[in-house]
Amino acid sequence: MTCQTYSFFVLSIVMIYFGRFGNSLILAQLQNDIDQLKADFNSSHSDVADGGSIFTGKLDNWTERNEKRIILSQIVSMYLKMLNNTDKSKAHVRHISEELYTLKNNLDDGSKKVEVIMYLANLQMSDLKTQRKAVNELFSVLQKLVENSTIKRKRSQSQLRCRC
Repeated sequence: MTCQTYSFFVLSIVMIYFGRFGNSLILAQLQNDIDQLKADFNSSHSDVADGGSIFTGKLDNWTERNEKRIILSQIVSMYLKMLNNTDKSKAHVRHISEELYTLKNNLDDGSKKVEVIMYLANLQMSDLKTQRKAVNELFSVLQKLVENSTIKRKRSQSQLRCRC
């Protein structure tokens, strides 16, 4: 797959994954709109291939449906940010934006989860007050980890037993 088709590929994955499009006619129209957007951005320029993909490669590490919803919601947000800085008088830009906004409305829970992840990533663990709070919560966190691993283990064992 060439770098030129990445944007359509990611957009198609997002839309099909969330059941937005079962109709290939809509995807065909979006392909046409994306081709026009590629021309607007001169995406056939030789530097597009430098450094590999920016979105599609990141999807490989996300395996569960809820995990994919989180990363795909962020990808949709990035596309919307990009399109907000383009010429909205063009019909293809408006059409792609409308479809992405529709998808974003279905992915709101992912944005909230990312906010929590960002909050945790920015915690100052060198702060004494934060350390005290963390130590007070350690047992509860470990309990949740044990519960989750037990549930996963039970699911795995029942799937092995059931030869449905």
